[in-house]
Amino acid sequence: MRTAPAGLASAYVTTVRLNSSDNVVSFDTEALVVGVHTGPDGLRAAPGAEGLDEALGGRLAATLGAMGVKGKPGEIAKVPTFGALTAPLLVAVGLGDAPEGDYDPEVLRRAAGTATRALAGTGRVALALPAADAERTAALALGGLLGAYSFTRYRTGGEQTAPVDEITVLSRAEGAEAAVGRAATVAASVSLVRDLVNTPPSDLWPARFAEIAEQTGAEAGLSVEVLDEKALKEGGYGGIVAVGQGSVNPPRLVRLAYSHPEAAKTVAFVGKGITFDSGGLSLKPTASMDWMKSDMGGAGAVFGALVAIARLGLKVNAVGYLCLAENMPSGTAQRPSDVFTSYAGKTVEVLDTDAEGRLVLIDGIARAGEDSPDLIVDVATLTGAQIVALGWRTAGVMANDDELREEVVRIAAEQGESTWGMPLPDELRKGLDSPVADIANLHPERFGGMLTAAIFLREFVPEGVRWAHIDMAGPAFNKGEPHGYTPKGGTGAITRTLVGLAEQYSR
Repeated sequence: MRTAPAGLASAYVTTVRLNSSDNVVSFDTEALVVGVHTGPDGLRAAPGAEGLDEALGGRLAATLGAMGVKGKPGEIAKVPTFGALTAPLLVAVGLGDAPEGDYDPEVLRRAAGTATRALAGTGRVALALPAADAERTAALALGGLLGAYSFTRYRTGGEQTAPVDEITVLSRAEGAEAAVGRAATVAASVSLVRDLVNTPPSDLWPARFAEIAEQTGAEAGLSVEVLDEKALKEGGYGGIVAVGQGSVNPPRLVRLAYSHPEAAKTVAFVGKGITFDSGGLSLKPTASMDWMKSDMGGAGAVFGALVAIARLGLKVNAVGYLCLAENMPSGTAQRPSDVFTSYAGKTVEVLDTDAEGRLVLIDGIARAGEDSPDLIVDVATLTGAQIVALGWRTAGVMANDDELREEVVRIAAEQGESTWGMPLPDELRKGLDSPVADIANLHPERFGGMLTAAIFLREFVPEGVRWAHIDMAGPAFNKGEPHGYTPKGGTGAITRTLVGLAEQYSR
């Protein structure tokens, strides 16, 4: 029997606390973080840093200016306080131009994340950044926690840099305590998703993912059902079976469910969970394969969101489907020109085995319709075309309902996640016609691949159900340098958006 490292949590856990002190000069911490703005008259401190300049002899702006600090977003400077403050280290993080009104929560999230990421190895950090209300207090807590994330499970020997041990958010805002509690819950789920995405495929095959979902889901209060390869075949889940048949690690379908006695609505989330994508017999180029451990990011986001929804006790019914398979080439793998019957009963001709994510999703989408949801949202690292169209940081949102598409985009923005609404042109459907089956899995035209993939999925949405599709091929995995609260590697993208959607439908 195969084994993997026990547990999934990151090696280090950062806690977050709330403190209503407004005396930053004597606050007991190892590093005090304040915001600074750029302006025509030079640097100036943001709200939350009152009294610091006087304690430092009026030299704060001059000192930071001499260090070349401009106050731009993402800029950071560390200044020893030489006993002028209780904290031995003052950290100034740039916030850009001072806002005319309230601070954008995302600006605060990124500033807090930049600071805690730069303070890796520090025991205690206090965030004395603008926190005028509960929403902005929560933004600081969430950004700080996400910035402190570290994945070190596979490092051996030598020094390992840990994130900060404890973050204190200084705020006197009404409702701040509940807001910080929510932020901690959401951050834990995003970190869970990051851990999953960062785990090597040798330690996260479909059955192992299902085991983790069973254990963690049950601990969170979810009911969990797992269908193995035999149950999938007998149940008619032709897409999941076809994609997984080439691997020695058979596929799984995991159903997670949360219910609340006062719930009036049901949301269903479906996640693509390809634990490694070689492309199958339509093999990927080497340069496109080395980060394909992240191809289960959609299932990860659905899993993380369901865990957070349960822990938050939202007044909504929520179900999540993790469509898990490993896409490998072998003598048993599906072949280009094969035809299978999906769970919805439609037949599909497989023209390209590297267009596999949509094949597992259609079974999950069709199955989700049996839960009579008010909406279905699928999440997937689906197409390279998404990266071509929108880049590495912005996910595409498509839907069979314009209002739902805009709702998803709006909620994503509120949660600090970048998305963009995209159309589903009807004229592209004809390119998916197959001479031998009900539909083909690939459009012969290379352009508009993100859109045609979504049009393919739309064909399997149960009639009368509102459905949205989120393609996050780029945002799920950061191949570049860390920025804000986003680390290199797994990002946990769209987890927060799904939680925000569940909150919207719990009202």
